[in-house]
Amino acid sequence: MNLTSLLLRCAWLLYGLALWATPASAEPPALDARLLDAPMASLTPSMAILEDPDHSLALADAMQARMTERFQPPASAAAALNLGHSSSRYWLRLRLQNPGDQPIERMLEVGYARLSQLTLFQPQADGSYQAQATGNALPFATRAYANRYFVFPIALPAHADQWLYLQVQSSSPLIVPARLWTPSAFHAYERKDYSAQALYFGMALTMVLFNLLLYFALRDRVYLLYVLFASCFTLTLAEENGLAKEFLWGDAPLWSNIATGVGFSWSCGIFLVFMRQMLNTASLLPRLDRAIPWLVALFLLSPLAFLTDFDAAIQPAVALWSLTMLLILGVGLYGAFRRQRTAYFFVAAFAIGCFGGIAAGLKALGWMPSNLLSVNLLQLGSAIEMLLMALALADRFNLIRREKAAAQQAALDAQQLMLHNLQSHERLLEARVAERTDALQLLNRQLEALSTTDGLTGIANRRHFDQVLAREWRRAARTGEPLALAILDVDWFKKYNDHYGHQAGDDCLRQVASILASHAGRASDLVARYGGEEFVLVTPATDGQRALQLAQRMCADIQALALPHAVSEFSCVTASIGVAAMLPQEGQMPELLLHNADKALYQAKAQGRNQALLA
Repeated sequence: MNLTSLLLRCAWLLYGLALWATPASAEPPALDARLLDAPMASLTPSMAILEDPDHSLALADAMQARMTERFQPPASAAAALNLGHSSSRYWLRLRLQNPGDQPIERMLEVGYARLSQLTLFQPQADGSYQAQATGNALPFATRAYANRYFVFPIALPAHADQWLYLQVQSSSPLIVPARLWTPSAFHAYERKDYSAQALYFGMALTMVLFNLLLYFALRDRVYLLYVLFASCFTLTLAEENGLAKEFLWGDAPLWSNIATGVGFSWSCGIFLVFMRQMLNTASLLPRLDRAIPWLVALFLLSPLAFLTDFDAAIQPAVALWSLTMLLILGVGLYGAFRRQRTAYFFVAAFAIGCFGGIAAGLKALGWMPSNLLSVNLLQLGSAIEMLLMALALADRFNLIRREKAAAQQAALDAQQLMLHNLQSHERLLEARVAERTDALQLLNRQLEALSTTDGLTGIANRRHFDQVLAREWRRAARTGEPLALAILDVDWFKKYNDHYGHQAGDDCLRQVASILASHAGRASDLVARYGGEEFVLVTPATDGQRALQLAQRMCADIQALALPHAVSEFSCVTASIGVAAMLPQEGQMPELLLHNADKALYQAKAQGRNQALLA
């Protein structure tokens, strides 16, 4: 590291400390563009924001001295300004300086392709401002620099001290990841960025062609449906990240504005049809299967809503997409529960795709920072989903081939059975069947263990709890012994999560689960995570008083953990527990026991929390 590089790094460190120490209400400091020999920096900490709800402000208005107080610094120093869904127009201003004796050039990049309109106002030598207007709702030719994002070349004369203004508005989430680059660093980044995009879309094209060939070879409609889905979704992602605007329909502003919404809707519709065929929902879930065509028709007619009023239609559409994703995932999980072979691949692939979609939604809502990883999570999830779905479809192909080969082998074996020793062959066949049965049972036990364990806490999950409760209820009804149940809820856990963050919340749940597991001393006792911050304990052959004493010790041990909880009345993490015990009678259901314990839990909360009550 040479002396110049060391000095520049030190200057950036001092600059970051100055930003951290600056009061929230102060004007962000000017940015010395020479420091960008670093070679890139986020502009978010240096920008001031002015909201224009009625779109009434012109540049001259925004530059007036009385507007200075209305410009606010960003809420955080994240890599991108995230203003969510808003119909307002926003003015962003940035002060750039070049105290050096030589003019310099920089590249200002706004790395979010879905902004409908943005205009950069840059000062000229005569004091006037040059406006460069572009955006997804305008032709691609309006861009000052040809790129999938919005890039503006910036020239700073020697000893320059300039105010730059950026006007933005969008019907999509208003995200402004603005960065300033040295030209050489930007061009190197640009090459890598487009190479990564080429890799993704090349892989997607390969998947499309592979499944198209399988369709022509097998004439199985499921492959053609996946080709249609993959093609539609890939084009939608190309529009989402700006490549379709650059290479396909750069001069179609209206279509550019609605293409993502239409693409996601059509992708959902096609995938529903693909799911019906892949998982055979007609036999798996016949009632739901009859409703799916209506939902598909709704998705295919979505362009009418987007053309009528995109701003009004997009948020209901997002809600419908989200519910459809949950529906598809639920059907896949049910198929896996029914031990449908194809459903295992289907759920694994779709869950990865859902994760990418959820991450994209969290980024759009401002709950996840906008950075290189979060920006590309949707594409990354889609790539993994395509690979896993290709495995599922290839497995379907191999299954068909194996069934055909097995049929041929069966005919040959039948001839051999007539020609050779029938008894010897039967023993060999029985041995093979037993070996395969053992292997299948081992695999089923492994899958059963995975499906009955909560991934966060390592204890039993809700599904396993339901099975054990039903079994113990029947056993208690036969033996005449009492059955006790405790429901535990962590007090003010949502406030704990909001205050300390989800990672701390997850750690808190794991420690609480460990406490509960330590009190389940008998092999017949079961501790499970019921959902969220709720846990349950099933303890057979236990009356109400013994169960209550056990719950009280749990409360005390959880409080003894002394996990700080700033918004709790007890200043630490505590729990409330509702306890119920019953002698099951004929005609009663285990839900009655659950209801009684839940009622006791609500009473414990109403009486001040951090206690256990017996129903």
